[in-house]
Amino acid sequence: MSAKSVKRALSIAVFLFVGVGAIGTALGPVPAFAQEELTRKVKSKVPPTYPEIARRMSISGTVKVSVVVTPAGLVRSTKVLGGHPLLVTAAMDALKKWKFEPANEESSGVVEFKFQPQD
Repeated sequence: MSAKSVKRALSIAVFLFVGVGAIGTALGPVPAFAQEELTRKVKSKVPPTYPEIARRMSISGTVKVSVVVTPAGLVRSTKVLGGHPLLVTAAMDALKKWKFEPANEESSGVVEFKFQPQD
């Protein structure tokens, strides 16, 4: 695959990611519902890896993720509540590796990841 083909494919992918975000914004906000910050203590936190394409495009922002944590302290499920499509995957990949303190029951809440390009 030539460099020109790679560059064109990358441009199309970026256009699609940005376009999907713009469509979601144009449709209006999602109805509000109760969002509680996750208060369970984190034993080990893996920071997200800033995507190289987002860094080159100077994309910054916050990704909000709803998370359910098992009594053993493992992430059971996640759901993206908002954020730029180029940043969401990095946030989700990192959060799935987090470990929490054990508890008597499941916990749920919202975790925010803030992305800032650093030159």
